[in-house]
Amino acid sequence: MSLDALKSAIPDYAKDLKLNLGSVIGNSDLPVQQLWGTVLATAIASRSPIVLRELEPEAKANLSPEAYTAAKSAAAVMAMNNVFYRTRHLLSDHEYGTLRAGLRMNVIGNPGVDKVDFELWSFAVSAINGCGMCLDSHEQVLRKAGVEREVIQEAFKIAAVVEAVGVALDAEAVLAQ
Repeated sequence: MSLDALKSAIPDYAKDLKLNLGSVIGNSDLPVQQLWGTVLATAIASRSPIVLRELEPEAKANLSPEAYTAAKSAAAVMAMNNVFYRTRHLLSDHEYGTLRAGLRMNVIGNPGVDKVDFELWSFAVSAINGCGMCLDSHEQVLRKAGVEREVIQEAFKIAAVVEAVGVALDAEAVLAQ
């Protein structure tokens, strides 16, 4: 299924999502690698089998093998980091923030693609997973690298729409049973 087929699967009550999906992906100003890496990483982060199954082939077709793997790596490592750092931040005992994390995350230092692209994908996944510390950290790295706010906002718009489409389609799948 393509992006168009995914849009056609969105129920009428979620027409705004259908329009937004077409807009954030189909009319994006992001370079192809940034766009499709963001789409793939957020489709994985959405945890929606329908969304991932339908967007992955188009993402794979638009990404180099290295970028495809890096986008999946961003989703995987941020799934761990978002839980860890969000928990650390939410605990009222701030002593946890002084303890060594002790978690491997080497892919962040050597993702196999341009660091800015990987940071953007990590940021978008963090938007879905709701980790404020990770959002701030990745946003700061992106801004220091000269990435404009509009580009960063484009990534979290994609994250918001992909997540919402997953919620709507997964709900319909459950209700259809």
